[in-house]
This record gives sequence, C-alpha cells and structure tokens, in this order.
Amino acid sequence: MVVTAAAPALLANQEQTSGSADAVAAITKIENDGIKAGLANDPSWTQKYLASDFTGGTSQGTWDTKPSLIADMKDAKNNSTKSQTLSGLKVRVHGDLAVATYSTTYDAMYHGQHYARTVLCTDTFQHQSAGWMLMAGHCSEAAK
Repeated sequence: MVVTAAAPALLANQEQTSGSADAVAAITKIENDGIKAGLANDPSWTQKYLASDFTGGTSQGTWDTKPSLIADMKDAKNNSTKSQTLSGLKVRVHGDLAVATYSTTYDAMYHGQHYARTVLCTDTFQHQSAGWMLMAGHCSEAAK
C-alpha cells in the first residue's frame, strides 16, 4: 500500500521537474534580458515583466515600484547603467512561484549619484496568464 501511494507522488514530482526546467529556462532568459534592457535604458522589459504592484528594495536603502522604475528610465541623464554582469543565477520553482537568486556587478548612475558595486539579489516571480511576472525583488550590497 505504501508503494501504491508513493507512485503517484513520484510521477507528480517527475512532471513538476519537467515543467520546472521550462520555468528555470524562462526565468533565466527574463533575468538576462533585464540586464540587456537596463544597459539600453529600455523600459519595455520593465513594462512587460514587472507586476503592476511590483516592489523592489534597492541596495541604496530605497523602495522602487514599477512606475518609479519606468520614470527613472525616462530620465537617462540621472539614471543609466554603464556596465552590468550577472553571475551565480539559481532559480527554484515551486508550482506557479519561483525565486531567483544571483549576484550582479554594475557601474551605474542612480538618481544622479554614481554607484559601482556588487550586490546580492533575490527576485520573486509568479506565473500568471501573461507568463512569469516579477512580483518583488531585493538587492543588498555584497560583503567586501
């Protein structure tokens, strides 16, 4: 009886793993495309992938929202990214939720102030009818 009860759970895990691989690939692409969009100061990525009620905690100790990020991108004089790399991306999928953790090193102007640093980030995604949406994110400066 234990084997019979365990078999459906084992099959469910195999199906979830297959779906998880697709989700990991999709979120990996979203994260990498986000770096490219930031370098180009292109708000289309932000408009497409951030949930309408997105909240992001920055390594400068402030909160961002979807509207505030789009406004920042329109002010390229005070907000632009000169260089940025992403490393150590790890995506964990739990049904329609996913968490991406990574480090990113950047050289950027943010609200008129220059920052060059490495930060550790966590992004939380939910799969919705439009696809994977970034619901919340947080980055903290990495230890030196």
